Amino acid sequence: MRLLASTLVVLSSAIAFAAPVKYTIDPVHSKIGFSVRHMMISEVSGNFKDFEGAFTFDADKDLVTDGHFVAKTASINTENAKRDEHLQSPDFFDAKKYPTIEFKNTKLKKVSKDHYKWSGDLTMHGETHPMTFDLEHKGTIKDMMGDMRAGFAATGTLKRSEWGLKWNKAVESGGVVVGDDVNLKLDVEAVQAKPAAAAAPAKK
Repeated sequence: MRLLASTLVVLSSAIAFAAPVKYTIDPVHSKIGFSVRHMMISEVSGNFKDFEGAFTFDADKDLVTDGHFVAKTASINTENAKRDEHLQSPDFFDAKKYPTIEFKNTKLKKVSKDHYKWSGDLTMHGETHPMTFDLEHKGTIKDMMGDMRAGFAATGTLKRSEWGLKWNKAVESGGVVVGDDVNLKLDVEAVQAKPAAAAAPAKK
């Protein structure tokens, strides 16, 4: 009986450890960045200041599910107010008409230890198309407050014209002002969601 009880305890612990864990993004320690070719000779980089997201991560099964990430287009930041206003205008994101960029994950494929191909549907400028990121799990630790945190880095490239972002001007020496390829880089630190507190029993 003792052996059986000990075995059940071990199995219960293993199951608990292997259970999928819900995480929410900590925006203070995360960044959604991008870069794009400018005038054919350099790159302009920027980020979105206002974003949120959550996902479920099962480290034992190499699964990221229920992922949903949202960035506010009006929060775009390239360290230049005039350029940011142009990017928010109908020439580009049309932030008033399309206030968000959303990504919902569909599957995860393991490539090597802690490295994956992370696929999903990206909705931007009113259009939805598949998008795949190279994803790296940076690790999972317990912070000073006792909360579990997981770190991820994701990179990918999309053609903005496929989402209807086609504004451009020709450069006299050849080429265009803004490149079509946009490089995305997500550095995410997420905190394990705490279980909801049990409701207090009703007083009789």
